[in-house]
Amino acid sequence: MKKLLLAGASALMIAAPAAVQADEGMWLPSQTGAIAEEMKAAGLELDAATLGDLQRPPLTAIASLGGCSAAFLSPQGLVATNHHCVAGSLQYNSSPENDYLTDGFLAKTLADELPAAPGSRVYVIEDLRDVTAAMLKGADKLEGRARYDRLQANRTALIEACERQANRRCDVRAYFGGQQYWLQQQLEIQDVRLVYAPAAGVGNFGGEKDNWMWPRHTGDFSFYRAYVAPDGSSAPFAKENVPFKPKAWLPIAKDGVKEGDFIMVAGFPGTTERLRTAEEARFYYEELYPYQQRMLTEYGDLIDTLTEGNQAAKIAYAATLQGVENYEKKIAGQLAGADAISLIEKKQAEEAAFRAWIKADPAREAKYGAALADLDRLIAENNAEAMADARRGMTGRGQLYSAARLLYRWANEQAKPDKEREPGYQERDRAFATQSLQRIERRFVPEIDRALWEDALAEYRELAPEDRNQSFDAFMEGRDLASLYATTELGDTAKRLEWLGKPVEAFKASDDPFIQLAVATYDEAMADEAEEKARSGDLQKARSKVMEARLAYAAAQGRTMYPDANGSLRFTYGKVTGKAVDGQVWTPFTTAEGILAKHTGRGEFDAPDKMIELIKAKDYGQYVAPELGTLPVDFLSTVDITNGNSGSSTLNAKGEFVGLAFDGTIEGVVSDWMYDPKINRTIHVDSRFMLWTMDKVDGADRLLEEMGVTSE
Repeated sequence: MKKLLLAGASALMIAAPAAVQADEGMWLPSQTGAIAEEMKAAGLELDAATLGDLQRPPLTAIASLGGCSAAFLSPQGLVATNHHCVAGSLQYNSSPENDYLTDGFLAKTLADELPAAPGSRVYVIEDLRDVTAAMLKGADKLEGRARYDRLQANRTALIEACERQANRRCDVRAYFGGQQYWLQQQLEIQDVRLVYAPAAGVGNFGGEKDNWMWPRHTGDFSFYRAYVAPDGSSAPFAKENVPFKPKAWLPIAKDGVKEGDFIMVAGFPGTTERLRTAEEARFYYEELYPYQQRMLTEYGDLIDTLTEGNQAAKIAYAATLQGVENYEKKIAGQLAGADAISLIEKKQAEEAAFRAWIKADPAREAKYGAALADLDRLIAENNAEAMADARRGMTGRGQLYSAARLLYRWANEQAKPDKEREPGYQERDRAFATQSLQRIERRFVPEIDRALWEDALAEYRELAPEDRNQSFDAFMEGRDLASLYATTELGDTAKRLEWLGKPVEAFKASDDPFIQLAVATYDEAMADEAEEKARSGDLQKARSKVMEARLAYAAAQGRTMYPDANGSLRFTYGKVTGKAVDGQVWTPFTTAEGILAKHTGRGEFDAPDKMIELIKAKDYGQYVAPELGTLPVDFLSTVDITNGNSGSSTLNAKGEFVGLAFDGTIEGVVSDWMYDPKINRTIHVDSRFMLWTMDKVDGADRLLEEMGVTSE
């Protein structure tokens, strides 16, 4: 199902427990003052009331990679994030002769640092401000498509004004189902380079087998560097560019964390669904998620089969496969977690309590009853379309067809004034469009793409004829995929990029089969999008009104609510804590000896030889945790995170760097829909293991010195 801006990135939360759990919450920086007392009581040593100030450390050191989180760890623009967040850049720079995905990469000097994958960015947070009044101006009496268009026009105007500042990337996002809107302003750094990534036997130790699992022994960390032009302005890659000098960087803690310690995480969590209705939860868990899980499993298995015995193909599809397997396992965990905590039943009970609160007061019923009824109707319509949307979306699995659609949509949008173009197709998006087209060259093998697309189309054709894309079917009638791939020029990067500047007429006159297919299906796609936008406008109106009631309900109970995650900067806190699981006790730390126990020398458990030798010799140097008597690897905490938080720096009570958040546990991923303190745990790589690996295993002395770490 497509997710449009105004459909409500954070949907409706019908009700919640009487009090938010101490460790629950993906808080806006502006809310840290409201929870200051709770944070102090939990162990925070900084000034809680000013912790959310974007002009002060530590938040001035926090950055985004546009999908993962990160932070500056040196005055020379050195950026720490997760290993899996740089996998695309490792893949892009790899070849069978230089397999950085497997062997790792370390730049000995600044000159040796490699350009990251096309489209890579470092975004430095500068501002996050409430623009609700400006967003809703003129929309009060509008409905459907008219309301959508007004909100979109207001959003475009706000972004345009913000981006008049050079080198800024701005966005306006919906909070509380469109009841609030905030503008996020970031400095956009275009020249990003790969600095250091340990071998896969460290950064992905345990692979898919250990993914979402505990105990974990993965060194999921890597480093980028942000570069700018000599005058300090953001600029594309150029040899003369220099390292960026951030306003602040995180100091490395001299002492690591121990059990029970207070910790914080700041980052850019992608999406949570805690504010959705009970009916939406039922639909996702009983219908949509099971279908998506099956599709992802089959997709991953097919990639494995098609790349077997072909190292170049394995490298080309490595990043795709990692993403597929990760999401498939997450869905499996969500399904299991929902059963474990009776998610649907709890949502239904909480929703009933909220609706009873509205009905108990005639004034509340008069004010909110119609909006509730509208929301129920619109959600039913959305759910009815969602399964067909999922199958229709399979047509986009072919990379060349997707590229052709992007190119033709771009040509059509360019015929409009820039401010009237669809988001994603404005001049501000040209570099991203170009780089997405470039990336295909390193992630595409024609015969494999064709086989994957053929399999996807077989699934699409399981739809009833009346539910399929009529224009797609009409064009493909009597054609075989082999002929499309044999006669297209879109597999050539230079040819593909040439189309980015061509007018609509050139597309209509083309004899390239994928271009022809994009042209043939365009009008139907736009008609479907128009219907969805109309529904989106109505959804925003209904959700925001009901959310007004929901906030009033929370206030009546004396609670502060936090909005669903939507890719904007958030702050969360908790403690280093293990847990008991069905007769097992999960201690909060894993240690280097666990790597030795798991190491097999092959497959997913193949740690570097030097690391194994050092562990056998117990050569841990200054990185030993005194209370453990050995080297810690990963640790558990109760902080509240989700996708997008990958790469988020973990801070101690003083705001010092103590590690990186990189995963959750499989039974806890249901937290996207409901946080449960009994099962929710976040996994972090310990800074002491990071530093030990850099020092003892890989000899990254230059980087340690840059971060102010003195090696033995």
